[in-house]
Amino acid sequence: MNTQKIKVTEAAELLGVSPQFVRVGLQQGVLPIGTAVKMSSVWTYHISPKKLKEYIGEGLPWADELEEKQNDTQRTTILP
Repeated sequence: MNTQKIKVTEAAELLGVSPQFVRVGLQQGVLPIGTAVKMSSVWTYHISPKKLKEYIGEGLPWADELEEKQNDTQRTTILP
């Protein structure tokens, strides 16, 4: 299964904000593009390509790039 992740830095660049903005927004649940989970003292982030694309909007120049990344994430490989 190909599970290409969208990094916090990539999402920040697409949104035109800092990576810290994305992290804090996910931690506080106010940025609806994914989730943040605190495990012990370390935060882990998951950014959904679909939610990020919806949040950014369809008509923006990077929407196609995001669509391509989403398609890569959804592809699966079945091993014998």
